[in-house]
Amino acid sequence: MNDAAPPVDLTTCDLEPIHVIGRIQSFGWLLSFSSDWIINHASLNCSDLFGCEVRELIGVPATRFLAPSALHDLRTRLQILGAGSAVERVFEVDLLGDGRVFDVAVHPSGRSFILEIEPHEGGRRRDYVSYVRPMIDRMRQAPTVEQLCASAARHLRGLTGFDRVMIYRFEPTGAGEVIAESRNGTVDSFKGLHFPASDIPAQARRLYARNMLRIITDIDDPTVQIYPAVGPNGDPLDLSMSGLRAVSPIHIEYLRNMGVKASMSVSIMHRGKLWGLMACHHYAPLVLSYSVRTASELFGEFFSYLLEQRVADSTMEKRIDAVKLHDEIMARVAGGGTLLEAFGEFSDSIRKVIPHDGIVGWVHDEYVFEGEVPTRAQFEELARFLNTAGASSVWASDNVVSAFEPAAAWLDKAAGVLALPVSRSPRDYIVLFRREQLREVHWAGNPEKPVELGPNGPRLTPRKSFELWKEEMGGHARPWTIDEINAAESLRITLLEVVLRLADAANAERDRAHRQQDMLIAELNHRVRNILNLIRGLVSQSKEGAASIDDFAEIIGSRIQALARAHDQVTRTDWSPSSLYNLIRTETDAYASKSQDRVRIHGPDALIAPTAFTTLALVVHELMTNSCKYGALSDSRGLVQVTLSRGDDGGLRIDWHESDGPAVKAPTRRGFGSTIIERTIPHELGGSAAVDFPAGGLRATFLVPDEHISSFETPSAVVREPQVEPDSGASIAAGLGGGTALIVEDNVIIAMEAEDLLRSFGFRDCRIAGSVAEALHQIRDGEVSFAMLDVNLGRETSDAVAAELIAQGTPFIFASGYGERLSTTSRFGSVPMVTKPYNERDLRGAVTKLLRGRG
Repeated sequence: MNDAAPPVDLTTCDLEPIHVIGRIQSFGWLLSFSSDWIINHASLNCSDLFGCEVRELIGVPATRFLAPSALHDLRTRLQILGAGSAVERVFEVDLLGDGRVFDVAVHPSGRSFILEIEPHEGGRRRDYVSYVRPMIDRMRQAPTVEQLCASAARHLRGLTGFDRVMIYRFEPTGAGEVIAESRNGTVDSFKGLHFPASDIPAQARRLYARNMLRIITDIDDPTVQIYPAVGPNGDPLDLSMSGLRAVSPIHIEYLRNMGVKASMSVSIMHRGKLWGLMACHHYAPLVLSYSVRTASELFGEFFSYLLEQRVADSTMEKRIDAVKLHDEIMARVAGGGTLLEAFGEFSDSIRKVIPHDGIVGWVHDEYVFEGEVPTRAQFEELARFLNTAGASSVWASDNVVSAFEPAAAWLDKAAGVLALPVSRSPRDYIVLFRREQLREVHWAGNPEKPVELGPNGPRLTPRKSFELWKEEMGGHARPWTIDEINAAESLRITLLEVVLRLADAANAERDRAHRQQDMLIAELNHRVRNILNLIRGLVSQSKEGAASIDDFAEIIGSRIQALARAHDQVTRTDWSPSSLYNLIRTETDAYASKSQDRVRIHGPDALIAPTAFTTLALVVHELMTNSCKYGALSDSRGLVQVTLSRGDDGGLRIDWHESDGPAVKAPTRRGFGSTIIERTIPHELGGSAAVDFPAGGLRATFLVPDEHISSFETPSAVVREPQVEPDSGASIAAGLGGGTALIVEDNVIIAMEAEDLLRSFGFRDCRIAGSVAEALHQIRDGEVSFAMLDVNLGRETSDAVAAELIAQGTPFIFASGYGERLSTTSRFGSVPMVTKPYNERDLRGAVTKLLRGRG
């Protein structure tokens, strides 16, 4: 025995510098270069690629070896990267100028940049990324986290061809469990297996959180050394974000013991933290093209978003259950009985939300119980301990003996405790108990990972057998989940209210109303999240084409307004098919109000199904705004001809033809707006889009399948109100006295935005009221010269405020999120109204209309 050998424990694997391993896998080549394109490192196999010794590459400008067109693409991608740590990919690059094409990736590494090169997958031109969207659409149908994970494993295996794809979830300790799996019939199942934290060391987990995809094509690959071993500053090259990075010898041995020849992992992130992995195994070497890996990484990112939604939905369901429990308990004690008198009745209700084996009520030294619990004397001792553990919040343990040794005396009855203090003084409790559970946790080997002398020296090595063994955890109950603890905290607050009799019947009625509002918010949460996801997508994609913050705000604002207008048009018809003519006219009025006669629509009107209407709204919006900025409507002469016709298959053909405007040339790059025009209808509706840029004016043709068209009708006559040109801020302020403006709005963010707009109109003072009572007080006690009223103020409307303003002769306008379907203010029909979301022009126009109506 060598007494000088260093100690080996579970931290040994955590110390391995896997991000500076100094080698890459042999299916690609690697270069690193400085900001001035001097090559600092090269993999030894670069001699085959560039036809010279690797040593001859070091210190030489990369421009000597790379084709100018390739350099142009790489410089562009580096400009996109900026100072970030992401990876930019370029496909089918003629890297050397000899006709051979490669797929390349470039990313920063410290003060250097790393270029990774792989052979392009010749002979197969599949757009694998386009496979991702229909996969995600199918996965959206999964109602639970478990079903979502199972669907993800199945789709990723179909995309990549691995023998086994697992969804691996990390526990707080770093250990993990395979919770879902898809495999071919010839390999064993790993579903349900647990793995100790040391199987994926801490530094590996940190790397997974940065680099979303990791590929090992062949565990027997000899790999390729990077030359030189250290750079000019004496440090090895950091390969944290590398896709070619070689693998730790320990991990290679680990996979070899499992019989795995190739693997891939895709990180699953949840709220910025590593939640788990999509772990893929193959029992023969497997090289995946860069395009497949890119699609897999995108798939993983979308899956993470869906997972976050499902977890949030599950949490919200638990909260709704807790609210229902609150209401039920309040109803049981509403008759005036004490908590303990109703104890036997609501213990079963609590069990439905928080499963338990026994429950004790301890109020004013009175002891009642249901199920398996400690005796009164034993509980009194526990209550004294709970007084010291903190009586102002829930206290939970699945191994109470570890914190309270006397519990060993009643371990046969309970091992887990969830205590709810229900008084301000440390004496009254509701305590839930769970029996000891000898949990059979299926580990893929011994979680203590004993030290073995392996081929890599006296350090921890993977286990030589993956046979199941059972770990019996005595003294533990089934753990209390976060959702159960949160539900217990909600229940604690409810019971505290009951025990202390803090509210009378009127207060209880008010509280029930608040709880009902909370439940309504919970029911709306899912729809709101979907809307926010759509807005987030528009924000994310719109920034690319913006030249400034103001430009970005204008672009994203106009797109959101287009969606809002489309939504209003659909809701006006109770979600029945809506007129395409009206959609085009609405966009014309919004962006080319002075050029209405130069936008001409021909052919029958098409009534579009609601599911397709917002899609067409975005396309028409982009066409109209582009025409106003760059095309026929950007001067005083151009024309836009929109011709609608019915195809032989019953579908809709839209021909957009611009003429007599400025000379047109095709854009050199495609922004998000161009993407909307060219790809939305094909991808969302299954139709087609063709856009051409002749010098005389843009031409675009769209085909919409018949399933999205309800009917074709004779277009109705155009009846437009005279356009009111908004007055300037100065004239608005002067027309309304320039005094005090009252904003009646129950949303403080919207109110603040309205205040900023009205102050810009010249009002000296703005006051905000969030309720009818507060608004009436402001009107009667102050000099209000103008008011802006939100129609709906939570559980009341602003009708009474409007009536008071009319009585005092004070001008006002309405703001509403109901669109044009407003009914509560029908008796104020002559009052101008702005529809949310509104902007400065909308508000200015409404106030101008008010002023001119008074004149």
